[in-house]
Amino acid sequence: MKTRVKEMRMQRGMTQMQLAALVHVSARTIISIEKGQYSPSLMLAYRMAEVFGTTVEELCCLRENREWEDQAYESL
Repeated sequence: MKTRVKEMRMQRGMTQMQLAALVHVSARTIISIEKGQYSPSLMLAYRMAEVFGTTVEELCCLRENREWEDQAYESL
């Protein structure tokens, strides 16, 4: 799943370790989310959105991800 976590984190000059501490996960979890290898739980997405002062929809690119998923489904 595509997210804006890395973009928003870097805009705030925050390290992966700092973000991880704020949302109660390991830095490895943040790294995996930023690489698109792991989709955050709803609660983790909510915690990160609060840190960045945005919505879960914006942080997790929900519209873009839904459109991509719809296209993949339609091509089956």
